[in-house]
Amino acid sequence: MTGAPERTVFRAVMSRWATGVSVVTVRDGATDAGLTVNAFLSVSLSPPSVLVSLQDDVDTLPFLERSRAFAVNILAADQRAVSERFARTVPPAEKFRDLPFHRGTTGAALIDGTLGAIECRLLAVTPAFDHRLALGEVVELEVGHDGPPLLFYRSGYAALDGDDLLRLPPARRPADRP
Repeated sequence: MTGAPERTVFRAVMSRWATGVSVVTVRDGATDAGLTVNAFLSVSLSPPSVLVSLQDDVDTLPFLERSRAFAVNILAADQRAVSERFARTVPPAEKFRDLPFHRGTTGAALIDGTLGAIECRLLAVTPAFDHRLALGEVVELEVGHDGPPLLFYRSGYAALDGDDLLRLPPARRPADRP
């Protein structure tokens, strides 16, 4: 392949990489903010650290940069509605309305019912094209309930069918791709 890959082809290929789904939450003063993120990974065990990738224009980014702390809530399979709620572009307060959560040591919201939560002190925010990479040093961990994860594959949510069978979203024809 020569030159830059076509955006739609790149997106189609990347959609074949199955990911877990998380919600990144931030507390800035009296304001909670958050968004759904699937571009999240562990960076180091010593010291424990993680990286999240956020689009430049997400409303949570300024809160994160001011607060210098965040939490990653790892969603369970039955939390698709939480993922969809935090993926919407609505005022931050609306995302948290009637959502069961408790506060972590950083003050960030830890969503009830998750598989776990990772609280971090923000070390750096690095520009990367149309995204910002937020590197966080882990300051606290919370192990949630033991259950199946919420997964995303081919631009859709995967579903568990029993304890050991995964149902993937249907393949889309090339003409159907964005």
